[in-house]
Amino acid sequence: MYCCQIFRKTVEMYSIVFVCLLLWAKPIVNGADQEEEAVRFLDRVNKLYAEKSHEVTLAEWAYATDIKPETLAKKLEVSNELAKFAKAQWLETIKYPWKTFKNPDLRRQFKKFSILGTSALPEDKYEKLEKLIADMQSIYSKGKICAYNDTSKCNLSLEPELTEILATSRNEEELKHVWVEWRKQTGKPIRPLFAEYVALTNEAAALNNFTDAAEFWLEAYETEDFKEQIARIWEQLRPFYLEVHAYVRRKLREKYGEKVVSKRGPIPAHLLGNMWAQTWSNIGELGTPYPSVKSEDVTPYLQEQKYTPIRMFQLADEFFQSINLTAMPDTFWERSVLEKPNDRDIVCHASAWDFYDAEDFRIKQCTEVTAEDLNTAHHEMGHIQYYLQYRSQPFVYREGANPGFHEAIGDVIALSVSTPKHMNKIGLLPNLANSREADLNYLLHVALDKITFLPFGYLMDLWRWNVFKGVITEDDYNCEWWKLRNTYQGIESPVDRSEDDFDPASKYHIVASVPYIRYFVSFVIQFQFHEALCKQAGEYDPENASAKPLHQCDIYQSTAAGNLLGKMLRLGSSKPWPDAMQILTGQRIMDAGPLLRYFAPIYEWLKEENKKSGEYIGWEPSQRVCKKKFHFGSFVRKIVKNVSDIFSSNKKH
Repeated sequence: MYCCQIFRKTVEMYSIVFVCLLLWAKPIVNGADQEEEAVRFLDRVNKLYAEKSHEVTLAEWAYATDIKPETLAKKLEVSNELAKFAKAQWLETIKYPWKTFKNPDLRRQFKKFSILGTSALPEDKYEKLEKLIADMQSIYSKGKICAYNDTSKCNLSLEPELTEILATSRNEEELKHVWVEWRKQTGKPIRPLFAEYVALTNEAAALNNFTDAAEFWLEAYETEDFKEQIARIWEQLRPFYLEVHAYVRRKLREKYGEKVVSKRGPIPAHLLGNMWAQTWSNIGELGTPYPSVKSEDVTPYLQEQKYTPIRMFQLADEFFQSINLTAMPDTFWERSVLEKPNDRDIVCHASAWDFYDAEDFRIKQCTEVTAEDLNTAHHEMGHIQYYLQYRSQPFVYREGANPGFHEAIGDVIALSVSTPKHMNKIGLLPNLANSREADLNYLLHVALDKITFLPFGYLMDLWRWNVFKGVITEDDYNCEWWKLRNTYQGIESPVDRSEDDFDPASKYHIVASVPYIRYFVSFVIQFQFHEALCKQAGEYDPENASAKPLHQCDIYQSTAAGNLLGKMLRLGSSKPWPDAMQILTGQRIMDAGPLLRYFAPIYEWLKEENKKSGEYIGWEPSQRVCKKKFHFGSFVRKIVKNVSDIFSSNKKH
């Protein structure tokens, strides 16, 4: 989606156009004149990029909503044309001594345009990389498995069938079947493609003067110590996660028995209500703090009131309008795909799309009428709202202040939407319980989404960073993946694994080459945003001990909150993210404090509950086996490295 395209003509025609562009944009010698010329150059390039991005996004949309050879061929064709355009534009950009310009906005735009990305690869390698990613996505999107104990029914897709089974079934053998079979359909066929993808992605990073693709991906955060900041925040939040983990493990042990869930070990991944064990709220009923206090799911009310996917999105649109943000344009409703079609394969992973013409914005989502998908609708529409707010920026700034900002906006709205208070206000929760017990039930449900996600959101890119850096090699892909999942999440596979498997590829973002640390960032900063907006709306006052707590805040219909949010959104990436953060929150750093304040009541309750029950906090190493293969080439490389290290050490001494 964040791509551009050149005209669909012959290569010869491109050459004529770009030779003219290069001659037209030739820099002038004098410094002041050169900056003036640079302004004109950027104006032309931003407009060209916006035009070509519109065309390339149309082709990508056509493929994502109708996976077939013809749409794939078109997608790859325009992607290749984009690469040629980007290279020509980059060659012109680097002629300017932009680092010496006095205008900081000029320097910022040139810096962004000076990074070529994967287009830096030679044409044949660029085409190969694009084809690899498309092939991995196709395998993932077309994956289907057989039903448990019914080999005549072999058309179960991830969405909706497998997602529904993992969320609702409490048959341990059925859950194990779904977990294992999905990974057979995705990981095994994708593994041979992934190593090639890694090599080409690293090569592209090197051509952009980055050490590897890990450093290239982290460039978006514009902070030298970004990884250290993330590690520090995780350590700040880890004690809370450990309490949630210990409590959930006990409840699962009570449900499935100690033979399945041990007292001190990791939790089997297939029991947590989600294909990747990234959020656990689907099993929330097993551990509701106060079962006698009715904590109602709004899903039945959505269905009783005959909500449809389009009506769910209309509800989300109305929320944004209520805080004085922009209504969805007519084209959004005409062109979005909000339900899974029956006549073709599509990429069901929910996504929001900017077509870069300041008019066309769409969402693709295989929506089910559930509370979870209602939250997802608000999340995706948050992306669209961001697009709408910064659409007047130059093309190069039409993105979030950092990738985590984009993910946080819809979730900030969802923090208000999901409150019992809001659901009651809009008629989706008629019986509103106001009590400490009801609050704790609600907070645990939210924590099973937000807190349990944090280690997963962290380790996804820890694994890929180490793969890109060569710390994790091809012969260790799967076993190292499970080491991280055990270390950070305290979960284990339901069956032994080996290097014949490739479990990372069971997750869309791995196969689609989408960086993931943005979600960890989002899950932290959304609470900073929420706290700031709640103060602006008059819904939260930390100085007033008798005021309502942060988790009860609902910014619905607060134009003051919406105006403040809009002010930040309109910046796009025109300023470094700390500047954008400061506009909204008054802070310039990521801070876990608001998150901990939001969850303080349930955190304290969990600590008391775990202490009272004598639950072991933490986990012992998994007893599951991950079988490695013997790779002669890898063995030789390790011997050579060890010998080299010995010689290097001897030289130093």
